[in-house]
Amino acid sequence: MLTTGTPSRTPVDWDHPADPPPGRRLAHVRAYVDSSGADGHLWHGVPTLLLTTLDRLSGRPVRTPLIYGRDEGRHIVLATSAEGVEGIPSWYRDITACPEVRLQVGALTAQARARTATALERETYWEVMTALWPAFEDQQAAVAPREIPLVIIDR
Repeated sequence: MLTTGTPSRTPVDWDHPADPPPGRRLAHVRAYVDSSGADGHLWHGVPTLLLTTLDRLSGRPVRTPLIYGRDEGRHIVLATSAEGVEGIPSWYRDITACPEVRLQVGALTAQARARTATALERETYWEVMTALWPAFEDQQAAVAPREIPLVIIDR
């Protein structure tokens, strides 16, 4: 177990996170984990990772599947809600409270830090993400004028 670096916190059990509720996302996560990413890394033809954050209220780890892009060892994700629902996803609020995360990409699992991209990074990586999943453009249009946060995950 690793600690979050906060003395008042108990050690985090990163190996036993809470998963999404029953449905397609849970099935995706279970297939991904059970196969070490062999089944689930590619979802509808796009790469996905499993991001585990610390719930900002309970301190428990929570795992979420996300479409990702890459650049020089960085992983890039967009903070869109599941099923394109308007609003900020819980995992994004979690990383703004505690940027320490666990990342699973295929069989690789590693600790990492997540942060909101700068305006320049968002401009640079937005095209990368919409090229992977064009529906991100529709999701951005639906929530305008609010910008969907772009997140950089560094290992």
